[in-house]
Amino acid sequence: MRASLLIVDDEASILEFLSMLFESEGFGVETARSAAEAQRAFASKSFDLVLCDVMMPDGNGLDLLKEIRGASPSTAVVMMTAYTSTKTAIEAMKLGAYDYVSKPFDVEELKIITQKALERAELADENVYLRRELEQKYTFNNIIGKSQRMQAIFALVERIARTSSTVLIHGESGTGKELIARAIHFASPRASRRFLSINCGALPENLLESELFGHERGAFTGAVREKKGLFQEADRGTLFLDEIGELTPPMQVKLLRALQEKTVRKVGGNQEEPIDVRVITATNQNLENRLASGELREDLYYRINVLPIHLPPLRQRREDIPLLVDFFLQKYSRQMDLPPRQISVEAMRLLEGYDWPGNVRELENVIERALALSHAETISTRDLPVQLLNNRRSDADQIELPEEGLDLEAHLEDIRAQLMAQALERAGGVQTQAAELLRMSFRSFRYYAKKAGLKGGDGD
Repeated sequence: MRASLLIVDDEASILEFLSMLFESEGFGVETARSAAEAQRAFASKSFDLVLCDVMMPDGNGLDLLKEIRGASPSTAVVMMTAYTSTKTAIEAMKLGAYDYVSKPFDVEELKIITQKALERAELADENVYLRRELEQKYTFNNIIGKSQRMQAIFALVERIARTSSTVLIHGESGTGKELIARAIHFASPRASRRFLSINCGALPENLLESELFGHERGAFTGAVREKKGLFQEADRGTLFLDEIGELTPPMQVKLLRALQEKTVRKVGGNQEEPIDVRVITATNQNLENRLASGELREDLYYRINVLPIHLPPLRQRREDIPLLVDFFLQKYSRQMDLPPRQISVEAMRLLEGYDWPGNVRELENVIERALALSHAETISTRDLPVQLLNNRRSDADQIELPEEGLDLEAHLEDIRAQLMAQALERAGGVQTQAAELLRMSFRSFRYYAKKAGLKGGDGD
């Protein structure tokens, strides 16, 4: 798409020259000979770039600059004048002009300036877009979960976000610890600043120290230039330390000092630098056990565990599985450019019955795999991995009573309807064959199928 350019100048020869120049460069050009004409042009459409003369017959170009920046912050503005004045140039830059050029123009210089102004405007737009995308993606309202446990976590996240206290998120691998950390950040007053993360167990001690606190030039072999650490990079933002239980004793001391003193010292340096960072930590380990064994410092534990959050494994919130399945079906159907897909009743029951040792991450992978391999409009049991088919939760000791209790009769009716639906699917909709699979008489099967709203042929 062609970039749109508005040229504002009261000299007809300048308008004609610049119009020809920038049209030949591929711009869509419009012109205005006064501030009033420029205002009317802006009222009817938006522009990517404005070249504006400082001296106008009906006003000051700087006043027009203020109006343009107020109405369209993403529009780049370059001021022009035949009267070079340092004071005017400085004022224009303060008001938001990208640059300031003097007449007569150096054509090549002007082309370079306008191109750079457009690139900066595009980058600003991209940053705004990415920020909005992140805010939409990571607000707690968009984390999937209707279960009581997840609703309680959402309420806790909303309260925690308003503070700057340290947070410890505990949960098994794949439960969404970083997603919760990001939700806290983007719901907090620090949302406009950076969210940075690091896995404390993924790096050896010396590299982790350099990543967290930075290093001076020559601090160690290969340190050819000074480097800021994540604590400095995340200034006024949030730093997420995953797998905090993997820290070595020396790193525990250094982290504790940073949290207590709110200062850091680069590797190889002797200057203490103040920091303003909200720290969120996470672990899948039992930190109380590490505390008892002496592997974790007690003072660090209490420093990071000011606001604890425990994320339940997926097997403890099975009622969220259908919502997650639907979300992942839509997500990967869009990514793979596929029409919307559905999932069969029997396949959904298998997903709900599986214990998900890898939690939400494993469920997401299963759905992505099923969509990639299946050509049918409906995902069925044959599209699921073998471990799901071999791990049906049928033993009595695996049945879990919900915390809020249940209506046993209704639950048994639901189980019967589920098994009948699965039998119908396996029998291709033929009721007589489905009844045989369940060791039921055809008459009983037909009665309960009608009661449950299940459809199928009579087999005749």
